[in-house]
Amino acid sequence: MPYWRLSNFYFFYFALLGALVPYWGLFLQNRGFDAVAIGELMAILMATKIVAPNIWGWLGDHLGHRMAIVRFASLVSLLVFLGMFFAEGFWAIALVMTLYSFFWNASLPQFEVVTFNYLGRRVAHYARIRLWGSVGFIVTVIVLGILVDHQGTEVVLPALTVIFIGIWLGSLLVRDPNPQPHLPDQPSLLSVLRRPAIVAFFAAVFLMQMSHGPYYAFYSIYMEEQGYSKTLIGELWALGVLAEVVLFVVMHHMLHRWGARLVLVVSLLLAALRWLVIGYYPDSIAMLLFAQLLHAATFGTFHASAIHLVHHYFPGKLQGRGQALYASVSFGAGGALGSLGAGYAWDSVGATVSFTLAAGIALIGAVISWLYIDKAHDH
Repeated sequence: MPYWRLSNFYFFYFALLGALVPYWGLFLQNRGFDAVAIGELMAILMATKIVAPNIWGWLGDHLGHRMAIVRFASLVSLLVFLGMFFAEGFWAIALVMTLYSFFWNASLPQFEVVTFNYLGRRVAHYARIRLWGSVGFIVTVIVLGILVDHQGTEVVLPALTVIFIGIWLGSLLVRDPNPQPHLPDQPSLLSVLRRPAIVAFFAAVFLMQMSHGPYYAFYSIYMEEQGYSKTLIGELWALGVLAEVVLFVVMHHMLHRWGARLVLVVSLLLAALRWLVIGYYPDSIAMLLFAQLLHAATFGTFHASAIHLVHHYFPGKLQGRGQALYASVSFGAGGALGSLGAGYAWDSVGATVSFTLAAGIALIGAVISWLYIDKAHDH
């Protein structure tokens, strides 16, 4: 198994998120956009995940050459992103964001299938490869935080370009694994999607990512309003992902002991707690540190357990579309609606109420998971 080559791709892919999520909102704010416009533009990054992974997932499942798709998507996303250096105004920026994120969002679900095919029966060890994505996020968020503090938000554009190049070069190092044999009695995609447990699973992951709306779109802006420096804001983001890395190291033990369903439920409950802490205690650095440590649950345990369930629910030839649907419904539809809703709520009801609403959304997801996701695929 090419551990370091797989890990290298995750490193650069999530390094890009380490630049986009904390600093893109600040970059747009510096360009003169208000909260509603920032919410709408951030929603584009999520919205393309609704369509893109499913198109590429269908192609991957039918053509089989997943790494060729990943390489093509990585190169085109890099070339399109260069247009951001010339884009002026809302619609030009929206167009470039739509195009580069359409191709960028195509690659990860296909790469996840490649990783699982290399892992074979060792699926619980996925987290040990995926943790390098978190390391990439941490390195980027800290280094870019310092650069933005000293050079301003325009430094975000060249930094993102370098990372896009890293993603493309990383994709060239990984070859397609030997194809997995298709089981002769496999169910159709529609018959799998009709199962109540799977409907509940997708509802839960949708609500989890929707609850992240205020955090992803406005956390950096919110912290800056509280008087924190961009360097400290970057370190707060990094602390959350560092907690996630530590958790990824032991994740396979947690899945084995408690099962994916219970881990998912607890992740949603802790997400509700995290949003309440951020919303009500922004002036307490101790409480903010505690909230960031909870990122280990709201992303780490959540994502690892969700990927584990997807791998079980969508076997064989359904793998690519299963991973694509997970990305589309959660990070795509849930993330887009969350960012969009946060943009409107932020100006009308303020930060505290926005984070309280986010906590309520996560709580509903926890209840749905507990009641309706079956226990058969816990381990």
